[in-house]
Amino acid sequence: MKLRLAPLNVPLERRLQTAAALQWVFSFLVLAQVCLAAFMLLLLSDWWMLAVLYAGWLWLDGDTPTSGGRRSDWMRSWRVWEFFRDYFPLRLLKTVDLDPKKNYIFGFHPHGVLVAGGFCNFCTEASGFSRMFPGLTSHLLMLPFWFRVPLFRDYIMCGGLVSRSKSSLSHLLSRPGGGNVAVIALGGAAESLEARPGALKLQILNRKGFIKLALKHGAQLVPVFSFGENELFDQMENPSGSPLRRLQNRLQSIMGVALPLFHARGVFQYSFGLMPYRKPINTVVGEPIPLVRNPSPSSEDIEGLHQIYLQSLTHLFEKNKEKYGLDEHQHLTFI
Repeated sequence: MKLRLAPLNVPLERRLQTAAALQWVFSFLVLAQVCLAAFMLLLLSDWWMLAVLYAGWLWLDGDTPTSGGRRSDWMRSWRVWEFFRDYFPLRLLKTVDLDPKKNYIFGFHPHGVLVAGGFCNFCTEASGFSRMFPGLTSHLLMLPFWFRVPLFRDYIMCGGLVSRSKSSLSHLLSRPGGGNVAVIALGGAAESLEARPGALKLQILNRKGFIKLALKHGAQLVPVFSFGENELFDQMENPSGSPLRRLQNRLQSIMGVALPLFHARGVFQYSFGLMPYRKPINTVVGEPIPLVRNPSPSSEDIEGLHQIYLQSLTHLFEKNKEKYGLDEHQHLTFI
């Protein structure tokens, strides 16, 4: 493989964009481990009392990730997120206005490797979510596992991340007065193992829990498709049934998180590394699916609404795919 070096005369703006993308990758891959190590070192140092006090705070604050989190508008507005947005670049696009008096579930597709579009659009203000959807507050749902990591959990909650547990979602959807948006990458960790350029497979056929909760709380469903999400990284070949996929599935069942073996480019060269490719991401928010609140939905009710959701998602994709680089012969596959 021939090494392709980055040019030396790169404008400062692009270097800042690269630095912003690098810190984002670092945050996803190793920041949790760094925070845990820092907490353990503090516990074993002369400053151990601080660690004990923080542990007490964790116990008192344990329900916050399932009770709406603790977002920071200041952190969501950091300039670094604007550089991160422009690295790809990344855009948020709406199709209709949303009523701020209602609660919503945004079904985000596809998951991709690191949910770049989901993070930038709904955990920062870089793409203008609050201006685009006035009166709505977005919350990106994340695996509960990450909210058990000291320090890291406080950092991610500042962006509006909350636990993906059933109680967390129910809390958001049951808030009186509306105005809450629960953003769920419905394909989850399993779908990240399918994420590679050109992939259009969505893990959705057996994902119906969000449908039941939407019916129980009367929250409107909104399909969201992030064009370009799967173009950011290559991934080692891992077809279903292969030794690598069986190992990944086994590790996922044990740890609850997937381990996609991805790669793309580096900081100073374009041949290999863990930095995402500079590919445009266009995240399109579709139209809400109206529904009537049903505190005790039957399996038929859930299945019927699930089919309507799939049709709405397909319509959103088909209507916009040629605008954002796909051809008319490319279609979604639901698995």
